[in-house]
Amino acid sequence: MTNPTPESLICVGAIAGSFGVQGEVRIKSFCAQPEAIAAYSPLYTEDGTRSFTLRLTRQVTGGFGARMSGIATKEEADALKGTSLYALRDKMPNLPDDEFYHADLIGLDVFDTGGAAMGRVTAVHNHGAGDLLEIAGTGRGDSVLIPFTLQAVPTVDLGSRRIIVDPPAED
Repeated sequence: MTNPTPESLICVGAIAGSFGVQGEVRIKSFCAQPEAIAAYSPLYTEDGTRSFTLRLTRQVTGGFGARMSGIATKEEADALKGTSLYALRDKMPNLPDDEFYHADLIGLDVFDTGGAAMGRVTAVHNHGAGDLLEIAGTGRGDSVLIPFTLQAVPTVDLGSRRIIVDPPAED
């Protein structure tokens, strides 16, 4: 099989480090149902050059202990710390109309409710209080963050690769 393309991958988790001395890893799952990460195996590195089958072994603080194919020692597990894990898009469930994968939002052109171009979504952040869209190219020099709520982002049109935002008023 050829390596998957970045467009065919969705980030579903990350390796937080090793767990024990037998090559187990600690996994942080980004899935709505955290344990579902194992169902999306094989999981790939961001560039798609490495793949791993994943078997969850136990729940641990902040995630899961897991066995990954090809990882047999603590040193091999430690070397993967910080590695993001990606699943093939076609293995992922279809989302309702009002939900989106972060990967689908990044790169969309952003317009305000009056039709003026604001920039492009460069990242989606979540620091615990909900998703924030990072928008660059707004003419302000720095990126701006817009809460990803129905009030602030009334329209997401994946077909035309654009979103409409109604940013909160500045004080």
